[in-house]
Amino acid sequence: QVQLVESGGGLVQAGGSLRLSCAASGSILSINAMGWYRQAPGKQRELVAAITTGGSTNYADSVKGRFTISRDNAKNTVYLQMNSLKPEDTAVYYCNADIIRADWRRVGYWGQGTQVTVSS
Repeated sequence: QVQLVESGGGLVQAGGSLRLSCAASGSILSINAMGWYRQAPGKQRELVAAITTGGSTNYADSVKGRFTISRDNAKNTVYLQMNSLKPEDTAVYYCNADIIRADWRRVGYWGQGTQVTVSS
């Protein structure tokens, strides 16, 4: 059994900051890429940021310079530091991880989602 548990969402004023965390637990051999996606009402889910095991990152153009993704491989945890938040960042944020399970199967997992609301 593998699960991703997210935390850190909430309500913040424009210009503020939030830090999201996502911890993977269960029968895990290793984790490849980890990332954050978001989905606003009436819109498709989109990639926000991703990070490889080695620490290489990529970001959506809309968040470059404001958001920072990082990970702690020892804790199987990925973080998303969000600064200078804008109302258009309002969405449900989902964690995703490419996991090699203890049964050697490679499976992509999603977290349950955490709401981020930015007021103007």
